[in-house]
Amino acid sequence: MTGPIISPSILSADFANLGEEVRAVSEAGADWIHLDVMDGHFVPNITFGPGVVKALRPHSAKVFDVHLMIAPADPYLAAFAEAGADAISVHVEAGPHIHRSLQTILNLGKRAGIALNPGTPASAIEPLIDMVDLVLVMTVNPGFGGQSFIPSTLETIARIKAMSAGRDIDIEVDGGITPENVGLAAAAGANAFVAGNAVFKGGPAGYAERIAAIRAGAGGTVAC
Repeated sequence: MTGPIISPSILSADFANLGEEVRAVSEAGADWIHLDVMDGHFVPNITFGPGVVKALRPHSAKVFDVHLMIAPADPYLAAFAEAGADAISVHVEAGPHIHRSLQTILNLGKRAGIALNPGTPASAIEPLIDMVDLVLVMTVNPGFGGQSFIPSTLETIARIKAMSAGRDIDIEVDGGITPENVGLAAAAGANAFVAGNAVFKGGPAGYAERIAAIRAGAGGTVAC
């Protein structure tokens, strides 16, 4: 477990210039690139599929942190792996056999992540904690960017931190993260931080400064 890891979400980027946006935010100091995949079924929004991930891959050598908010997820895991995902996170509720889904991701040679909605208890992933590389805690209800951080999710982060003691697992938080509240998530046990509007709002000229502010708020000054 290293950190702080800053993973800007391209959900808040300029979709007309996604390649340039990914390149700019990578050069500005992002550690990972967060790609939110939504299907209009599991969550009330539609974003993009593996074709976009593949098109963006040449624009950055950073870790592509793919968050699948889709159900079922299993039929698409290989496609996202082939498109260039480095880590693939699926939700506990994304299919009837989540253990098999995670094993598939691992067999594809990718980092396997399990994601929890704000209303999903930490206990839901306890049987899975020994096989994942990443736990993604949603700190807003998934489906849209620009929402406010839900404070009750801090308890979930702390429980996962305790549950994963002794294992090298990244605990990532996603939703409403700003320089002002990122320290709360870090104190609870998170080491990876997804930020959308807090990075992209205002345009590329400010990406480096905004990434640095989130990193400093999380208690770090240098990417690990």
